Order: sequence, then structure tokens, then C-alpha cells
Amino acid sequence: MALDESNENDEVFDIDGFAYIVNKHLLEKATPIKVDFSSYGFRLDCSIDFGPGGCGGCGSASEDAQEGSSCCG
Repeated sequence: MALDESNENDEVFDIDGFAYIVNKHLLEKATPIKVDFSSYGFRLDCSIDFGPGGCGGCGSASEDAQEGSSCCG
């Protein structure tokens, strides 16, 4: 997760005053995407299986995830 400006390849979601920008191609693969805030920062859940090592960005996957894998951002 990072600050970014949208372009024609993105889908923009306005939720509770925050704009979430997702690349349309990634959105097709990752849907559904869930963003939560925890004491450690943002938690992203999606339908992409990152395997036992997680996403690589944070190095861990959620052990309690019902579906998909998690990445912290």
C-alpha cells in the first residue's frame, strides 16, 4: 500500500472519505480485497495466495485468514 495518483488503468473506491486506488488488472486477480487497521498498521486481505512466506513486502501471512492470504502494509 502506498500513496499514489489514479490513472486510466485504475479503479477508485471512495470509502469513508478515503480514496483507495487499485490497478484494474490486479483487482481482477485479488478480488475481494479487504483493508483493516490494526495496532501494527494496515492489514490487507485478498484472494491471491502468496504461499507460506506471505507477500514478501512484510514477510508474513495471516494464520487466521479464512480465505486468501494477508499482507501488512
